[in-house]
Amino acid sequence: MEIIHDEEDTRFYIVLEGGEAELTYSITDQGHMDFDHTYVPEQHRGQGIADKLVKEGLEHARACKCQIVPSCPVVEAYVKRHKKYDAIVQWD
Repeated sequence: MEIIHDEEDTRFYIVLEGGEAELTYSITDQGHMDFDHTYVPEQHRGQGIADKLVKEGLEHARACKCQIVPSCPVVEAYVKRHKKYDAIVQWD
């Protein structure tokens, strides 16, 4: 399952049969990555795809030394479960 980072469209996505799963973000005025939306087509839910997208986004942010804002509830839940990302999370 290949995760593609489209920097121009500010999203990470996976092409699936029948659609795409995606994690979108914006760049804040402070230069943080604000992860604001996660979507997985209904027929592919419950397979851990959202977690894969979130992990990829967080690892990208960490590699780029970016702070993140977990505006999306899926991202918020993920970072609360995975404390190793605490250092890059900016809570509003």
